[in-house]
Amino acid sequence: MEHTQATTETKDKIVKKTTKKKIIRAVPQACVYIQASFNNTIVTFTDPQGNVLGWSSAGVVGFKGPKKATPYAASMIVKDVADKLEPYGIKEVSVSVRGIGGGREGAVRALNTHGFFVKTIQDVTPLPHNGCRPPKPRRV
Repeated sequence: MEHTQATTETKDKIVKKTTKKKIIRAVPQACVYIQASFNNTIVTFTDPQGNVLGWSSAGVVGFKGPKKATPYAASMIVKDVADKLEPYGIKEVSVSVRGIGGGREGAVRALNTHGFFVKTIQDVTPLPHNGCRPPKPRRV
């Protein structure tokens, strides 16, 4: 009988775990990175130091296939992230847009409609300096 009591005590010790409470601080300014490709749109919010506060993409919201790169999907992505980051109290954002997909404009407009003051918009799409090597000339 003493043996069974010892095992229940160890089980009780295993079950009891302390969880660390997440501290949410006020972040009045944030940076938003919008990556808009032909296949998907990803929106990431960071604080001014670059620590990620939250993110979302078209697949997370529930879009599949070619609908993921549409302006409507981009507005739904921004709505999803805005709901997640409501406790932070973000007021104004600096936006960096990368890519040439359909969600570029839609995401920036959705930021404005969801109550964020868009301070700056910056296009950081990478541009090739010399491009790829051209194909060999055709021999006939």
